[in-house]
Amino acid sequence: MRTSAFLLLGIAVVVGKMAFAGSKASLQTVPNVDLTRYVGRWYEIARYPAWFEKDCASDVTATYTALSGGKIEVLNECRQADGQVKRSKGTARVVDKRTNAKLKVTFFWPFSGNYWIIDLAPDYSYAVVGEPDRKYLWILSRSSQLTESVYGQIVTRVRELGYDPSGLTKTRQSNP
Repeated sequence: MRTSAFLLLGIAVVVGKMAFAGSKASLQTVPNVDLTRYVGRWYEIARYPAWFEKDCASDVTATYTALSGGKIEVLNECRQADGQVKRSKGTARVVDKRTNAKLKVTFFWPFSGNYWIIDLAPDYSYAVVGEPDRKYLWILSRSSQLTESVYGQIVTRVRELGYDPSGLTKTRQSNP
């Protein structure tokens, strides 16, 4: 009897998750990304907290470099609370060649994560990166600071895309 109750509970949880997942709107990316303009250094302005960035106290950057074969080198750097610089190097590959807005990033082979460009300034001065489950979110900028007006517009946009902006943590950048 007890086993049946646990089995029914398990089935109810799975069905509930499937129903909830089906009700979530699919995440839209930008219509097109020119990767030659996208590569370079980006400053993290804000993010959803993530376990792999827990040691990052400030000065978070991502530098993208085009590699042969269409891949992109990813170098993430941050300053830890003790002042030491932490670096993580990986590679990204485009998975949607029609838009170049959906990539997979690998830091520890064979594991990879979704890197979807969901908002991008026309002049490539800022970008917003997320993934379809909406567990991760990054606001990036070519400069270490964004005006409050631009940041507010981005927050409005991420809300429209189904993210909860209250989960964002602003990143401290030493270089204004």
